[in-house]
Amino acid sequence: MKLVLVLGDQLSTGIAALRAADKARDVVVMSEATGEASYVPHHPKKIAFIFAAMRKFAARLEDEGWTVAYTRLDDPENAGSIPGELLRRASELGAREVIATRPGEWRLIGLLDELPIPVRQLEDDRFLCSEREFRDWAKGRKSLRMEYFYREMRRKTGLLMEGDEPAGGQWNYDRDNRKPPPGEIEHPGPISFTPDEVVEEVLDLVETRFGGNFGSLRPFTFATDQAQARRALAHFIRHALPKFGDFQDAMLNGNRFLYHAVISPYLNVGLLDPLEVCRAAEAAWKAGEAPLNAVEGFIRQIIGWREFVRGIYMLEGPGYARSNALGHERRLPGFYWGARTRMNCVAKVVEQTRDEAYAHHIQRLMVTGNFALLAGIDPHEVHEWYLSVYADAFEWVEAPNTVGMSQFADGGIVASKPYVASGNYIDRMSDYCKSCDYDVRRKTGEGACPFNLLYWDFLQRHRKRFEGNPRMAQMYRTWDRMTDDRRDDVLDGAHVILGDLDAGRLV
Repeated sequence: MKLVLVLGDQLSTGIAALRAADKARDVVVMSEATGEASYVPHHPKKIAFIFAAMRKFAARLEDEGWTVAYTRLDDPENAGSIPGELLRRASELGAREVIATRPGEWRLIGLLDELPIPVRQLEDDRFLCSEREFRDWAKGRKSLRMEYFYREMRRKTGLLMEGDEPAGGQWNYDRDNRKPPPGEIEHPGPISFTPDEVVEEVLDLVETRFGGNFGSLRPFTFATDQAQARRALAHFIRHALPKFGDFQDAMLNGNRFLYHAVISPYLNVGLLDPLEVCRAAEAAWKAGEAPLNAVEGFIRQIIGWREFVRGIYMLEGPGYARSNALGHERRLPGFYWGARTRMNCVAKVVEQTRDEAYAHHIQRLMVTGNFALLAGIDPHEVHEWYLSVYADAFEWVEAPNTVGMSQFADGGIVASKPYVASGNYIDRMSDYCKSCDYDVRRKTGEGACPFNLLYWDFLQRHRKRFEGNPRMAQMYRTWDRMTDDRRDDVLDGAHVILGDLDAGRLV
């Protein structure tokens, strides 16, 4: 008899460990481990989502004939960690071996490797690109760029392909997907699910144990089983996908979701399969129910970006999340945890994050991420914040997005240039600036937008590294054309903001 470990983000009946096990003999081990729920201060909604989905998945396995040894968080016998639970169950049941699907976090991979009983870790083949395939693709390349990897994934899956050519004659329709927010959003938002008895029990438990963590637990509307997750996908495909492409980068004060799917939590814990999701979107295009630019942009996020960052994380190894190529060391400001800020864009994204455990990719990259990069915040603190506050955040996907894409802390492994922008970008893509204490049109002086000042300060601080970058050369030429007095005013204003951050004063 073997133990079969199933983690909270491996809730798929076809997972490698279950396929390798004997249903008639082996025992599935699942545990609501305190160590996993608290190694960073996870959002209460995130903890509740995972625990509720785990309980329902365990019940499904039992219905399918598996023997499941499930440990709830409040079980007095709970060892408090995944290794502790495996050892406890091995002693209790007489098992001498564990079958596991390799976790998506180097921390947990290491803990399993160190167990005093054999653990056979099988590759997580729910991903469309295996670790070996990604290593082979990356080998010998001077740079690793998602766009070229994405084209290989299109060819491999056949998605949006017409023979050997991309549908419509283009691989990428990103230029069509950058429209500012429309005057009216016709989509009511992602489907909401009323908590059932299982979910309510979990909510009460999480409220008791993690109620002090950053984030609102209720109302709780996430899907917590496969059937609900598939309903959420169908709702998006029918009602939001047609306009998703046009407005995927837009942001609004009064609408938190616009045309976004909000299915990444379901994908990342295994309630939805990535190919299933992409084929549903492709079918909508083939049926004339969604335009190509929307469907291509959506599919690219899954078989392109999602698969690419997972490949980077596994390729780079355990030290990747600690990367700090730019030497940034400033502490994360309190307003990331809900303290007051005069910057309306940051305040709105943090407020939404607190309430929903969700923000879309541009809010993460170009508001909270952009500010952290401009201000020189320690990228590991930024990484742990993103890992804590979003329901879809697991290190394999979160670390490359934060450390690489958002903070350029990996020195350019993921991104070809740092994703920094002044307030003009946020003003163009949102209505945040219209209700801000700062004036986005002011470049210097009292009331000038901090993004405007810190943008130039960042470029000046890191000039030696970036002035030779072809994608940034124009901005350095613009800086050099400014008068000495203008440059001094900009840098003085930036240093005031950074000083206020360091002193904990209101910014």
